[in-house]
Amino acid sequence: MHPSIPRPARQTATARATLALCAFTASAAMAQTAPPVSSAPPTDTVPTSPALSEVQVRDSSATTGYQGAQRNTAATRTDTPLIETPQSVRVVPQQLMEDLGATRLADTVDYVSGITRLNDFGGTWDNYAIRGFSNTDGGQLLNGFASNRGYGPQRDVSSVERIEFLKGPAAALYGSSEPGGTLNIVTKKPQFTPAHKAGVQVGGHGYRRATLDTTGPLGTDVAYRLNVAAEDGASRTALVDNRKLVVAPSLTWNLGANTVLNYEAEFIRIRTPLDRGIVQVRGNVGALPSDRYLGDPSRPNLHVNGDTHQVTLDHDLGQGWRTRVGASYRETDLYGAAVDLTGTLAADGRTLTRRDSWRSLPARDASLQGEVEGKLQAGGFSHTVLAGVETWRLTAAQDIRYSSLASQPFAIDIYNPVYNQPVGNLTPGFDLVDRTRATGVFVQDQIDLSAKWKLLAGVRFDRFHQDSENRLAATRQEQEHSAATPRIGLTYLVNPNTSVYASAGRSFRPNAGTDESGKAFDPQKGQALELGAKWQSADQRLNASVALFDIRKTNVLTRSPTNANFSIAAGEVQSRGLELDVAGQIDAHWRMTANFAYTDTEVTRDNNTALLGKRLLNVPRVSAGLFAIREDQAHWGGRYGVGGGLVHVGERTGTATDTYRLPAYTTARITGYWQIDKRTRLTLDVHNLFNKTYYTASWGALTVVPGLGGQVVAGVQVAF
Repeated sequence: MHPSIPRPARQTATARATLALCAFTASAAMAQTAPPVSSAPPTDTVPTSPALSEVQVRDSSATTGYQGAQRNTAATRTDTPLIETPQSVRVVPQQLMEDLGATRLADTVDYVSGITRLNDFGGTWDNYAIRGFSNTDGGQLLNGFASNRGYGPQRDVSSVERIEFLKGPAAALYGSSEPGGTLNIVTKKPQFTPAHKAGVQVGGHGYRRATLDTTGPLGTDVAYRLNVAAEDGASRTALVDNRKLVVAPSLTWNLGANTVLNYEAEFIRIRTPLDRGIVQVRGNVGALPSDRYLGDPSRPNLHVNGDTHQVTLDHDLGQGWRTRVGASYRETDLYGAAVDLTGTLAADGRTLTRRDSWRSLPARDASLQGEVEGKLQAGGFSHTVLAGVETWRLTAAQDIRYSSLASQPFAIDIYNPVYNQPVGNLTPGFDLVDRTRATGVFVQDQIDLSAKWKLLAGVRFDRFHQDSENRLAATRQEQEHSAATPRIGLTYLVNPNTSVYASAGRSFRPNAGTDESGKAFDPQKGQALELGAKWQSADQRLNASVALFDIRKTNVLTRSPTNANFSIAAGEVQSRGLELDVAGQIDAHWRMTANFAYTDTEVTRDNNTALLGKRLLNVPRVSAGLFAIREDQAHWGGRYGVGGGLVHVGERTGTATDTYRLPAYTTARITGYWQIDKRTRLTLDVHNLFNKTYYTASWGALTVVPGLGGQVVAGVQVAF
């Protein structure tokens, strides 16, 4: 656990549950319609072999609507239709991101069932719960490579083609992760048909943004793509500001009829304050206005940087066989000065102590992957087999310095704040280096038992070595872990467009540190059961899914019964629930997406009795989202679209011991566009239409994070 930017309290408990069977039936009719002119990107993708997986090189830019890609996802890493995949998968395509006016990953999660916003570490990091479990470490992938180890910048969607939310354990393919789920970002790929688009947006709360997306050939066998985004971000208070620059170049080189080399890079530079939000007072989260700033605007912003390079080589061996090798290298750093809230409010209910800080949290993450996929006949059945190996190295450091609370408390009156206080004298607080190296091998077999029955079975074996050095204390700890994470799933195709499935899987995630005897903790282990059903329209432009799940995580760290200064790996937590998703084109004019989730979480075993029976931090029992848009030809020329949406998030616990609650909220939005001609598009979005005051998450026992107030954003996009 990194003390510099505290993560949500590790839930410590155990779980047993019984999973009930859910029957799902659906029928719908829909008429296929041509998409609006602006939403029809180039259809000529990079020439590749049909065997090459979407996770590697394909571009799904020809896909329109809200249903997203229905095969070639990271769920199996093979060319498998989602209707046959025994797992809940929600794909958020580029079309939905455009209609939402999404600029960040955070703008999309409300429209996927079971995804919850968590503490974002002062606005510096993406942190979401999937089915109740945070996906911070190893829970995010970029084109199939781990992309959120270390303190990297928040995800911008300017270079994103689609987002795949993979529900349930993904450890059988991707190793160390939480059992709730994993998300995979698929980036835009170079095209051999020239296409160029630039856009500008202006909105409330100081928001300004400019983007460029250009692609085309550099020769007969080489194509490029360049995505650029520059943003002066919206802020909840006029006292602070944040800025971002994203540059994402990529190249595709066809080395032959059956071989493709792909290179992608991403460079992100963000300047942002460490904004912990406001404080609750005696359980009242609305005691302060949502634009109250409790840091100090005289301090410079933090720098949050991320540089990523990925190279993949895909080769079609013929007769249904392919190989892929790839490498990823990622450097991130979060550094700079900030004012930290100490989490202590004086007895008068208005005086908050703070301290100055400076931190540097650099990380280097390198991965190598290799895999082979093929189709064969054995035992009278058709098999799609996948085997691969992955090795990675991560070095993450923390250099954090604080001023003294005793001599320089930097107290602030939360009701009448006075800023521009002198900078404190800093002394070292943490100086740590963590090094992790790991290797995993995985195998997977998808068996066509018959035309209707499909079996998926796979397992991954991982070996970890951790080396933790405390340079202030001049101590060092080393430990090793190994884990096997299987999964199995069975799908029954009721008909070509309807399926039901059942699956079971395991996950693991290492626990850092040692117990009071110096022994390394056993890794956290997760096990999940899932039952579900899927439906798609005959033309595959509308789909729906329902899933019941039961997840139990063990070996969660809890306080030692013999020494309160140490922990033991004996806690257990549980998450059970129901999820529903519907997305796609309803008829010639309407497209929509809707989701609902009921998530029941509980701490079931912990040595701290105050935690027993408590819900997991910041996870609502009920959440839902709806967005729809209607399009038609405009009588005055061109084409128009008008739509809107609702997001509901239920009540959540503010602390692990449930000392206060974050209230439920419902926000509304409207959106519209006018496609003047083939080249020019005007957009207008109103976020938080009724200027609802709401709180997205809590941090510690005192701080809550307010959502942004009502905001109008106008934009123009020009193709050239």
